[in-house]
Amino acid sequence: MLKALRLLLLSATLATASFAAAQAQTVDEIIRKGTITIAIDTTTPPYSMLGSAMAPEGFDIDLANMIAKALGVKVEFVTVNSPGRIPALLTNRVDIVVSIFSITAERAQQVWFSNPYAGQCSAIVGPKSRSAKSLKDLEGLKIAVTRGTPEDNITTAYSAAHNNSISVLRFDDYPSTMSAMLSGQVDLLGSGDYGEIYLRKTNSGDGFEMKFPLRCFHFGVGMRRGNIELLRWMNTFIYTLKNDGTLEDLSQKWRKAPLPALPVF
Repeated sequence: MLKALRLLLLSATLATASFAAAQAQTVDEIIRKGTITIAIDTTTPPYSMLGSAMAPEGFDIDLANMIAKALGVKVEFVTVNSPGRIPALLTNRVDIVVSIFSITAERAQQVWFSNPYAGQCSAIVGPKSRSAKSLKDLEGLKIAVTRGTPEDNITTAYSAAHNNSISVLRFDDYPSTMSAMLSGQVDLLGSGDYGEIYLRKTNSGDGFEMKFPLRCFHFGVGMRRGNIELLRWMNTFIYTLKNDGTLEDLSQKWRKAPLPALPVF
């Protein structure tokens, strides 16, 4: 009986510890820890990429370092791909995500987002020699997309509503998606209104261009649901960066373009 009671108490203790680990992490807890662990994706230039010294750099990296500096802690980066951002939060691998994390209602069922710090438009991209002006023009074509991105969701939804008229090929990261386009494996590419693809050429020497925008999105810092204190701090911090021109400077530095209008919620 005593042994069984001890086992029961041990199980309860472990369960409590596990529950506590998954609970909302406060700003004070991050400061006491001395480190903030941030998920990034270094395959998404100009927001995050590996520089000449093989160290992460880009818009998101600068922002992540600013967050750590403002909290007075060290930053630890954890590299994930696009589908791995939410699992990294839900399994407590990271404290926050700073990785062109588009704010959507579907994702908000699992994680919380800060107010936006940047934005872009998802678009269909392809060789200049191929014409496409709308989703209807994609029917019968092969389209490469990065899994779980807005361009994946949009092209997949259209295809499903039109007798699976578009062949959507999904890849786990942007370099693989771009490689499919460059190698001629697909006809067109679902991408952003930025990126390395616009600097590349097909095997025949044809350049790439944006065919048409799909939808414009805004990026927020992702965190676990329930982190109300961390959310409020992050929104305040982003407000100060927006208000003093820092976000505009980052946009000009990395995107070579003005910061888009940023809503709040």
